Amino acid sequence: MSWHVLALATLLGVVLPLPATLAASVPPEKAAQAPAEEWLALVDAGQYTESWEQMAPHFRKEVGKRKWKTEIQKIRRPLGKLSERKLKAAEYSRELPGAPEGEYVVLRYDTSFEHRAAAEETVTLVLGQDLIWRVAGYAVK
Repeated sequence: MSWHVLALATLLGVVLPLPATLAASVPPEKAAQAPAEEWLALVDAGQYTESWEQMAPHFRKEVGKRKWKTEIQKIRRPLGKLSERKLKAAEYSRELPGAPEGEYVVLRYDTSFEHRAAAEETVTLVLGQDLIWRVAGYAVK
């Protein structure tokens, strides 16, 4: 790409795609955080069907939509509305107990809800073949 094209694109405010090497330099723990928090926002809003639809394909095969809605409602309804959520830890791994081999990020959040002041949410994400991080597991303690 010539400097003329780059300069013109910059002047026009055009965003050019980042080279793959630059995109790959983002640590997986950081890359998985935004998709996790977008997914959590769906759960927080009670959009359980939409949250299931955005989960990893292998999770959706194992847990049907109806079962997911039932289980997530059992977990979240008694907690009430979200008050606060802060990322506590992020861990990358190529192996998780009971899961197929792959690339995983486990995010742990210190969370407070309307009816539970102190909780820990764990969101597990897996990197798909399309290089998109998707939620593959969720738990609240």
